[in-house]
Amino acid sequence: MDRRKFIASGSVLAAGISIVPSGIVFGKNMNKVRLGYIGVGLRGRDHIQEGLLRDDVEIVAICDTQEQSLSECRKQFQKAGKKLPAEYTGGTDAYKKLLDRKDVDAVIIATPWQFHKPQAVDAMLAGKYVGCEVIAGLSLDDHWDIVKTHEKTRMPYMTLENVCYRRDVMAVLNMQRQGLFGEMIHLEGGYQHNLRNVLFNDGKQYYGGGVKFGPEAISEAQWRTQFNIDVNADIYPTHGVGPLMHYADINYGNRFTNLVSFSSKARGLSAYVEEQAPGNPNAKINYKNGDVITTMINCANGETVLLSHDTHLPRPYSLGFRVQGTKGLWMDVNHSVYIEGQSKRNDVWDSATEWLAKYDHPLWQKYASVAEGAGHGGMDWFVFNAFVESVKRKTQTPIDVYDSVTMSAILPLSQKSITEGNMPQQFPDFTKGKWKERKNTFALNSEY
Repeated sequence: MDRRKFIASGSVLAAGISIVPSGIVFGKNMNKVRLGYIGVGLRGRDHIQEGLLRDDVEIVAICDTQEQSLSECRKQFQKAGKKLPAEYTGGTDAYKKLLDRKDVDAVIIATPWQFHKPQAVDAMLAGKYVGCEVIAGLSLDDHWDIVKTHEKTRMPYMTLENVCYRRDVMAVLNMQRQGLFGEMIHLEGGYQHNLRNVLFNDGKQYYGGGVKFGPEAISEAQWRTQFNIDVNADIYPTHGVGPLMHYADINYGNRFTNLVSFSSKARGLSAYVEEQAPGNPNAKINYKNGDVITTMINCANGETVLLSHDTHLPRPYSLGFRVQGTKGLWMDVNHSVYIEGQSKRNDVWDSATEWLAKYDHPLWQKYASVAEGAGHGGMDWFVFNAFVESVKRKTQTPIDVYDSVTMSAILPLSQKSITEGNMPQQFPDFTKGKWKERKNTFALNSEY
């Protein structure tokens, strides 16, 4: 079954518990979700592509400040044979006109990080579901504002953290829930990815490496590089910590209590620019963001979590996952599993392949063929599907506002720890005590 036929079959429809205020008006036929997109750069257009493949999604409106992005987006609609959406542009406040539309049920936000918080808050106040790319906000106040707005409006907010849906990550979650690792003790993850040719991108040597950033560059190099100049912190924690939160039941009977962060010296970006273009002034910039940021987090139930941010140095891609309990562990770097008494040999790694196949998550078993061809190995389909299905059913999103701000708040907390000489920081309880009673249902729904 291909992805388009799957949606048309209606096989994902099921009754959901209504959580949306009765005064919110949705389309008459909630088998079709009417989406607005705020930001249609590269990541936004990934989500556009997912929407265009679905018969239960109508993309009503898009917003972006750059004509190039809007133009590329139009090509997607034309290629798909779909009606062009209404467009909003002309300035950073143009999205507010999109939010005024009564025929938009939900928005996908894929703009630079500094715009996420105000756009998400305005969207919830306008009665829209929010699916937002990482990061949620830049300060702790930003994160609290998102929580307070959600609690005021009761409109769901979901960070679109796709790694939570990665196939091996979900298989290991299945193993953890079946007790194969025993009691959780220690977890590791991070964002370990050579991004130098993303942070410096002139559009001509994308894979060979440009040295431009800011307005004269393209894509993320227009804005993301500046964070590496201005901020010394784990500026992208969610890929690593999002999955770990599910293994440790964070916000569901457990929570993060405090953290401490450390920063290495910053040499990687300067060295890269000098290598690509000797004498270029961008090699002389004082890049504040350390080449390797390390963060240790304590949990209320006694587990420890270790996170790494490592994007400025030559290295193969890896999120560095380690899930370790009293009976064994999984590590993604060496693609290995060891379960005491069940592995083939005592104190010798098994290849993870057989274990991950045996414990393949039910959602992947059910929808792998549907997700085939979607971005990031299929996990983009799963995160987009989870958001759309929640809107259709008027239910809470699988990654809710408390999960979203918890994984994102590591940015300002790590920055404060490093600035204060590696001082421990208390982790806010965004749930205000509700974590003690909440139950972890992530990926337990047979449909999403």
